[in-house]
Amino acid sequence: QVQLVESGGGLVQAGGSLRLSCAVSGRTFRSYAMGWFRQAPGKERELVSAISWSGGNEYYGTSVKGRFTISRDNAKNTVYLQMNSLKPEDTAVYYCAAGYGLGADDYDYWGQGTQVTVSS
Repeated sequence: QVQLVESGGGLVQAGGSLRLSCAVSGRTFRSYAMGWFRQAPGKERELVSAISWSGGNEYYGTSVKGRFTISRDNAKNTVYLQMNSLKPEDTAVYYCAAGYGLGADDYDYWGQGTQVTVSS
């Protein structure tokens, strides 16, 4: 069974930065594609960024491209999301997920989420 635990969320002013981490249990971490999703109140969940099992392919949503960077450390079973130039519209609960591809429907395992709040 795969378990995912996010950390690193919090309150930050617009223009600031946060780095989210997602620790994944299980020895098969390196076989999974990893994604970061977010869901704001009253909005649908959206795929923010994803990275292939090898780290060789990445995906970024249009709204975060150029500001967010996804990375993974397979030795530490951890995936990261570096978020720079944060905007109030980035406020949401952020979830990491493990799956088999970079598409929004490709994920089977989910973390509990971490709140990110960006003040104006």
